[in-house]
Amino acid sequence: MTWVSFAAVYFIIWWIMLFVSLPLGLRTQDEEQEVVMGTTPSAPAGRHMLRAIIITTLLSFVVMGLFLLVTRVLGYSFDDIPNIMPDFGFGARNR
Repeated sequence: MTWVSFAAVYFIIWWIMLFVSLPLGLRTQDEEQEVVMGTTPSAPAGRHMLRAIIITTLLSFVVMGLFLLVTRVLGYSFDDIPNIMPDFGFGARNR
């Protein structure tokens, strides 16, 4: 894998992990009993983006490390997925 491919895969994993980590530890204004006039009670209370970005980066390092372990050390690739996954009868092989 070239460094460009590595960066592209990491970028995709980072964005997916961002959406995973956004709700972690989020407190709403309603939970804090401090609803600001003109906002919905379900709006976030306080700032939490820096924490979400840090959690996203850490999760991305872990997932990318697992990806490199599976591809580099174990030698699997995306082409091996049909051989690993069981056949549930949905593929073109059964037609």
